[in-house]
Amino acid sequence: MSTHTVQTTSHLPLTIEPRNPGMDLDLSWVRSVQANTSSIERRAKTLPGRRSVKKDYQAAWLLRAIECIDLTTLSGDDTAERVRRLCAKARAPLRDDLKDALGISSLHTGAICVYHDMIETAVDALAGSGIPVAAVSTGFPAGLSPFHLRVAEIEESVKVGAAEIDIVISRRHVLAGDWQALYDEMRAFRAACGDAHVKAILATGELGTLRNVARASLICMMAGADFIKTSTGKESVNATLPVALVMIRAIRDYHERTGFRVGYKPAGGISKAKDALVYLALMKDELGDRWLQPDLFRFGASSLLNDIERQLEHHVTGAYSAGYRHALA
Repeated sequence: MSTHTVQTTSHLPLTIEPRNPGMDLDLSWVRSVQANTSSIERRAKTLPGRRSVKKDYQAAWLLRAIECIDLTTLSGDDTAERVRRLCAKARAPLRDDLKDALGISSLHTGAICVYHDMIETAVDALAGSGIPVAAVSTGFPAGLSPFHLRVAEIEESVKVGAAEIDIVISRRHVLAGDWQALYDEMRAFRAACGDAHVKAILATGELGTLRNVARASLICMMAGADFIKTSTGKESVNATLPVALVMIRAIRDYHERTGFRVGYKPAGGISKAKDALVYLALMKDELGDRWLQPDLFRFGASSLLNDIERQLEHHVTGAYSAGYRHALA
């Protein structure tokens, strides 16, 4: 086996930025936001070919991608044992021989993401690791349960140890252009989270237009979202590059106007290492290196880690292993 040493620094997924406190709703700013769909789609088509990293550089980028994964299980047949196995994988996402060959001493994923019922199991399994537990909430994935129950669900998840809450917005507010209602909803969710960080899931595949995506992104940031996230993973259309470009530029505009950095989480359908590299390159191009840290960027994924591990094994050994050798659970 050949030896490859990749210089990398492990970054704990701890927020070192001041939290986004939000701001008063500025409807004039919201209504001024437009999206040139043809231009955005044309730019998105060029993204996979614009940045190409090879060999040790590619391995280093893939290690960074691992640090930014919210390793997720959101199945109706989840069991405590499955969640414990996933947590073990989050603690040790690469085999020791691969870590040794790559010259890294420690590595773990950005977080574990589960339903409310599995929070305590995950918190216990991750004790002492520094890996936060994220919980989906507010009637995930549709977000159609009674409002007071959605708020109560957040509070219960925080109470049992969730450090991050992935909420879903009411799509109808966006489709109806009721920006005040969306703002008020998001503010209530942010307040219910307390010290836990909140990721606002826009369910972009159900918002109709890229302009709606841009405006919903801005509203959620105005209301205090720590992250904006593309999808629940349950929609027919999840993370796409045009949507990513729109949301990332909304984050950039918000930072330029307020000085606060908001994180970004593409989720749903990102399962290949090459896709992860495209998203990392896009973040670097549009927002800069600071957004390549796990406190400001996450992948919502369940199978992405499998392919990254497989690609890293190829980098070390020169041969591809069968995908089933890298199963998560």
